[in-house]
Amino acid sequence: MTEDHQANTESMQSGGVPMPIVVLNRWMLLVGILLGLFTLQPWITTLLFLILLAAVIGGPEWSLVARAGKKLFADKIPTAEREDFKLTRFNNTIAVTLLGLAQLCFLAGWPVPGWIFAILVAIAAGVAIGGFCVGCFLYFQLRMLRYRFLGK
Repeated sequence: MTEDHQANTESMQSGGVPMPIVVLNRWMLLVGILLGLFTLQPWITTLLFLILLAAVIGGPEWSLVARAGKKLFADKIPTAEREDFKLTRFNNTIAVTLLGLAQLCFLAGWPVPGWIFAILVAIAAGVAIGGFCVGCFLYFQLRMLRYRFLGK
């Protein structure tokens, strides 16, 4: 890993993920899943699954969305609000889990449950674009439970 690449990764993780990249990720999920559903092409959800899986496993340096967003929104990123890296990873992990379940259903020949799992991701992305992040709410609730049971 080059020094510049490592510095960009550390900056993204410590300062959080710029909101334009977070919003781009949400739109990618919403549009991609709806496109897959309307064309009945589950391979589109497979592509989304793989894109998010790489980001969850490898962090920002493996995220195609982060790379594209850095180029598309280069002028906005320095002053953009940021979302905590852990929260973004949590949300992406939920999406990867649901899309992974969708892939298993599609492979098993069960398209209806597969589309249901995929649509849950699209609904969450759409609601988040509208202003309420379901994953953020779950993250907060889990943190509160952890605090109540384990303290600081």
